[in-house]
Amino acid sequence: MKLFYSHTHRLHDVPMEFNRGEMVPAYERPSRADNVLASLEAAKLGPLVASREFPLEHAYAVHDRALVDFLEGAYEEWRGMGRTGIIQPLAAPIRNLRNDRVPESLDGRVSYYCFDNTTGMTAGTWAAAKASFDIAMNAAHCVASGEEKSAFGLCRPPGHHAARTFYGGYCFINNAAAAAQYLRSCGASRVSILDVDYHHGNGTQDIFYDRNDVQFLSIHADPASDYPYFLGYADETGSGQGEGFNVNYPLPHGTEWSKWSTALEDACSRVAAFDPEVLVVSLGVDTYKDDPISSFKLESEHYLRVGERIAQLKKPTVYLMEGGYAIDAIGVNVVNTLAGHLGGA
Repeated sequence: MKLFYSHTHRLHDVPMEFNRGEMVPAYERPSRADNVLASLEAAKLGPLVASREFPLEHAYAVHDRALVDFLEGAYEEWRGMGRTGIIQPLAAPIRNLRNDRVPESLDGRVSYYCFDNTTGMTAGTWAAAKASFDIAMNAAHCVASGEEKSAFGLCRPPGHHAARTFYGGYCFINNAAAAAQYLRSCGASRVSILDVDYHHGNGTQDIFYDRNDVQFLSIHADPASDYPYFLGYADETGSGQGEGFNVNYPLPHGTEWSKWSTALEDACSRVAAFDPEVLVVSLGVDTYKDDPISSFKLESEHYLRVGERIAQLKKPTVYLMEGGYAIDAIGVNVVNTLAGHLGGA
């Protein structure tokens, strides 16, 4: 298994975020990826490879170009206005507000394109988001070319909350979606995306909801009580040609391994029935019992079993990093998943 990374992620460093009524140190911070990288180096699961750049056409394939272009140029425009600090939205075009017109002002466009107030942009955000996308492309190319049967992309910032026309949830470019689309362009007629992050992959669902060539399955906290709140219910099964190819497993607060693994088993059975040529795993380890912004109760040892079960599908597999905010345990939990996969392959 090749392991792709980039130190460029460190350029995206938002110091604080507003959470539960107060300003707190940002949960999505550089030490997340640094700790995973250190654990990968110690575990020696495979060669660590610095990623190379890929063209943005592969991002345009899953996002409106206007969104990607906005992300690329926003901070330079912000700086040109004499501003410093963090870019965050001031409003959102929801319900009876209009969303058919893109505002001319930068503040208006930030509010138009971002769906929450936790996803700040700094001077280094675009470089980090582009590097995260490049990592995903490298991992997908490694598997698509037959170079390896499996690969891991240490993506930061994460991606699964970024939709076709908006960003948020700490995410800017949807790495898993871009990887899946790239695999399709390389000849895979069917691709499955299995999202095991604590939070629903609303962006990935949005991108593939009406398609039958990319199956999306997500095991996550019930949106009735957890972020992102407005997608991720079990009755969201796809539309048009995509009907039946979107599968959600919303689970309650306090879910333990026995119930979570039952959902994983069902999801894997559905992947097997779909019979994709390649599997993409949105690997969030914020299902861990001590994660500060989550409520599931998985133990570190359970991630070995997650990897083992996914390996039993016997599919070329691309793992891409999503969430996980228990900094001291994140590296162990990621390594355990990948080690489980390699041991079960």
